[in-house]
Amino acid sequence: MSLSAKQRQALRAAAHHLKPVILIGQKGITEPLVRETDAALKAHELIKVQIQEDDRAARREGALALAEATASTLVHQIGKTFVLYRPKPEDRP
Repeated sequence: MSLSAKQRQALRAAAHHLKPVILIGQKGITEPLVRETDAALKAHELIKVQIQEDDRAARREGALALAEATASTLVHQIGKTFVLYRPKPEDRP
């Protein structure tokens, strides 16, 4: 899912006050972490994730890998924190 610049800006502003709900440690991206992230995205649509990797390229790869694994969009990344967004599916009767 691609976002326009205005949508990305609005999501960044909405995520500003959020605390990271997912913490990626030394084991990296595991299946339980993907399931927990998926559940958080179902509940909140917009979440912050913190990764404990020191290498900048590895942090970027981890953020993109988690976004791909959860079918979400990487909205923003700064330092060790990044924001993921996945709209809730519309409820159908």
